[in-house]
Amino acid sequence: MLYSLCRPLLFRIPAETAHRLTIAALSAAPRGGRAAPQPLLCQRVAGLVFPNPVGIAAGFDKNGEVPDALLGLGFGFVEAGTVTPRPQEGNPKPRLFRLVEDNAVINRMGFNNAGAQVVAARLAARQRQPGVVGANIGANKDSTDRIADYAAMTRIMAPLASYLTVNISSPNTPGLRALQDPAALADLLDAVIEARGTQPTKLFLKLAPDLTSTDIDAICKIALDKRLDALIVSNTTISRPALRSPLGGETGGLSGEPLRPLALRMLRDFRKATGGAIPLIGVGGIASADDAWDRICAGASLIQLYSALVYEGPGLVQRIVEGLAKRVSAEGMSSIAEAVGSE
Repeated sequence: MLYSLCRPLLFRIPAETAHRLTIAALSAAPRGGRAAPQPLLCQRVAGLVFPNPVGIAAGFDKNGEVPDALLGLGFGFVEAGTVTPRPQEGNPKPRLFRLVEDNAVINRMGFNNAGAQVVAARLAARQRQPGVVGANIGANKDSTDRIADYAAMTRIMAPLASYLTVNISSPNTPGLRALQDPAALADLLDAVIEARGTQPTKLFLKLAPDLTSTDIDAICKIALDKRLDALIVSNTTISRPALRSPLGGETGGLSGEPLRPLALRMLRDFRKATGGAIPLIGVGGIASADDAWDRICAGASLIQLYSALVYEGPGLVQRIVEGLAKRVSAEGMSSIAEAVGSE
């Protein structure tokens, strides 16, 4: 109710300014507790224990400023980033757009972040705090050796995060998605795995929704061969389904409600291609407990939100968590793990 009153005011100011105000508000808010483990929703995925399967996707807390405040809102896990070795400004503004008529967002942020040194210091400062906090890592736009950037980020962040997400699927860094090509991907993952060394940090890979079936089969074969711990499906899309907003022609990655059917289809394709051998994390267009349930039944062990929070507010987290618990109970299951891939 409070957010519904505040939203018209927030929507009068530029989207990126509103986002910065939100981060500032979370930074100033009194520290609360963590998401209490839900007996029906708590599960172990990739060796990590999640109190519930609802996480916040990378892009919200780019610089690792408020992971504990987000855990206090009820998220089962938080993913900070994307972080690059050196600080970078990202693309020129405006670069973040609300498509209100479509419950969608287009962004062309371009990995704007404070750099590895700043974010690593923040994660190091909270290391003794409970909660699953991952780090999403990327390469600098002007890097002459992007694989070396990912290896460097792995060495820096692996001791500090519960898991690392190798992000090669953003459409806003020219040429980055080429690292999803099989030969490049194998070389990249070899470098990251070597850089991780003996650290127990889990390795996730975030993928684009704009892949062919041949791409998916090749990526899954490599992921299985390299023994990755999870795949995140999916990032924003460069495709443009029918949109009502006049801002629909802006360049960048589209997220929110129009992404939902594509992201769900891609999740099913990855589930089929992996045979359930690698945990999947479903992202894209999830705005309700029903959406989350559909993603879980299609093969996601965990789900992540971001764009829906713009329209629904922070109360969405608890609504989804409570809705999932009710659904598990109604289905006569003892754990949400039983629902994963059950469709």
